[in-house]
Amino acid sequence: MAQLTFDDVRPLIDGDLLDANGKKVGKIEDIYLDNDTQEPEWALVHTGLLGRKLHYVPLTGATVADGSLQTAYAEDQIKDAPNIEPDKELSPEEEAELYQHYGVDAEPRVLQASDAPTAAPTDTGHDTSGPTTDSAMTRSEEELQVGTVRRPSSLVRLRKYIVTENVQMTVPVQREEVRIEREPVTEANLDAATTGPELSEEEHELTLMEEQIVVDKQVVPKERVRLDKTTMTDEELVSEQVRKEQIDLDQE
Repeated sequence: MAQLTFDDVRPLIDGDLLDANGKKVGKIEDIYLDNDTQEPEWALVHTGLLGRKLHYVPLTGATVADGSLQTAYAEDQIKDAPNIEPDKELSPEEEAELYQHYGVDAEPRVLQASDAPTAAPTDTGHDTSGPTTDSAMTRSEEELQVGTVRRPSSLVRLRKYIVTENVQMTVPVQREEVRIEREPVTEANLDAATTGPELSEEEHELTLMEEQIVVDKQVVPKERVRLDKTTMTDEELVSEQVRKEQIDLDQE
């Protein structure tokens, strides 16, 4: 099993500590590091009613599980650990007493809390909000991805119906009118003029003709009408809010 690093356990401060059976024992107050290697060695844990008691738990064999730190020791063994007053440093004598209680075979060393001035390397920085990945942070921003989708907009149909309108036309018509023509009797028409009795009563008839307008209607095809469609291109303005990250330097 790989030894946990400071980057592994730093995000777990204020998180839950679980015993070997996965039972919650308390809240992690701090992590104590080896002065020489800066590797995590002990967890300082709040236990008891309202978390008023503090106990040191070795990180030998500890694992990270679902955002919690699980140790290799039982709850009773943790709560029965020697009562050592928490300090920024854990002396070799105090560590030897704790090693004896937990049955750990290791050489006591000077340890200090992770929040001590030289607790962790600061050459490349570390992530205070989660596990450290590398010496840089990634700045991201949202970009608009604009596309189109075809949807029905309207239904168009051709419908034929009948309307009535008045039509006026000027039509020439002919009619006959009577006209009296008189001609003198001459040698040329003497025979026709003297045919018949000398004196008599006569009637002559003449039928006059005229044209009258006769109206008829017939259906005549005029044009063919069909539906067709063409594609028009318009431009519409898209306005949307996008978020982007910014990075500032905050120096204390």
